[in-house]
Amino acid sequence: MDYGMISKIDKAKRYAEERDRIKFLSFNVTFDGDNNPHMVSYNDGQWACDCSFFKSRGVCSHTMALERILADMVSVGQVD
Repeated sequence: MDYGMISKIDKAKRYAEERDRIKFLSFNVTFDGDNNPHMVSYNDGQWACDCSFFKSRGVCSHTMALERILADMVSVGQVD
Protein backbone atom coordinates (compact mmCIF):
# COMPACT_ATOMS: atom_id res chain seq x y z
CA MET A 1 0.00 0.00 0.00
CA ASP A 2 1.34 3.43 -0.88
CA TYR A 3 2.06 6.19 1.65
CA GLY A 4 -0.75 8.39 0.30
CA MET A 5 -3.36 5.69 1.00
CA ILE A 6 -1.94 4.99 4.47
CA SER A 7 -2.23 8.66 5.41
CA LYS A 8 -5.83 8.79 4.13
CA ILE A 9 -6.75 5.72 6.20
CA ASP A 10 -5.21 7.31 9.30
CA LYS A 11 -7.08 10.55 8.62
CA ALA A 12 -10.36 8.64 8.17
CA LYS A 13 -9.87 6.91 11.53
CA ARG A 14 -9.27 10.27 13.22
CA TYR A 15 -12.31 11.83 11.53
CA ALA A 16 -14.48 8.89 12.63
CA GLU A 17 -13.52 9.59 16.25
CA GLU A 18 -14.27 13.31 15.91
CA ARG A 19 -18.02 13.02 15.39
CA ASP A 20 -18.56 16.76 15.89
CA ARG A 21 -17.09 17.29 12.41
CA ILE A 22 -20.18 15.71 10.85
CA LYS A 23 -23.63 17.30 10.54
CA PHE A 24 -26.35 15.54 8.59
CA LEU A 25 -28.48 17.79 6.38
CA SER A 26 -30.87 15.18 5.04
CA PHE A 27 -31.34 11.44 4.69
CA ASN A 28 -33.95 8.70 4.32
CA VAL A 29 -33.83 5.39 6.16
CA THR A 30 -35.98 2.34 6.67
CA PHE A 31 -36.52 1.44 10.29
CA ASP A 32 -37.64 -2.10 11.12
CA GLY A 33 -40.16 -1.52 13.91
CA ASP A 34 -41.66 -4.24 16.08
CA ASN A 35 -44.72 -4.50 13.82
CA ASN A 36 -43.76 -3.00 10.46
CA PRO A 37 -40.90 -1.33 8.64
CA HIS A 38 -41.16 2.46 8.59
CA MET A 39 -39.73 5.17 6.37
CA VAL A 40 -38.00 7.88 8.40
CA SER A 41 -36.53 11.01 6.90
CA TYR A 42 -34.57 13.99 8.15
CA ASN A 43 -34.41 17.22 6.18
CA ASP A 44 -33.26 20.68 7.28
CA GLY A 45 -33.70 19.93 10.98
CA GLN A 46 -37.11 18.27 10.62
CA TRP A 47 -37.93 14.63 11.20
CA ALA A 48 -40.70 12.71 9.46
CA CYS A 49 -41.91 9.14 9.89
CA ASP A 50 -44.73 7.27 8.20
CA CYS A 51 -45.97 5.66 11.44
CA SER A 52 -49.34 6.68 12.85
CA PHE A 53 -47.88 7.84 16.18
CA PHE A 54 -45.63 10.37 14.41
CA LYS A 55 -48.55 11.60 12.34
CA SER A 56 -50.53 12.40 15.49
CA ARG A 57 -47.69 13.60 17.76
CA GLY A 58 -44.87 14.81 15.52
CA VAL A 59 -42.41 12.48 17.25
CA CYS A 60 -42.13 8.72 17.64
CA SER A 61 -39.87 5.97 18.93
CA HIS A 62 -38.24 5.68 15.50
CA THR A 63 -37.20 9.34 15.29
CA MET A 64 -36.19 9.43 18.96
CA ALA A 65 -34.00 6.35 18.50
CA LEU A 66 -32.25 7.93 15.51
CA GLU A 67 -31.69 11.14 17.47
CA ARG A 68 -29.95 9.07 20.15
CA ILE A 69 -27.88 7.13 17.64
CA LEU A 70 -26.77 10.27 15.80
CA ALA A 71 -26.27 12.27 19.02
CA ASP A 72 -24.94 15.73 18.06
CA MET A 73 -24.79 14.93 14.36
CA VAL A 74 -28.30 16.27 13.65
CA SER A 75 -29.88 19.59 14.59
CA VAL A 76 -33.54 19.34 15.46
CA GLY A 77 -35.77 22.20 14.42
CA GLN A 78 -32.98 24.40 13.08
CA VAL A 79 -30.40 24.51 10.35
CA ASP A 80 -26.76 25.10 11.32
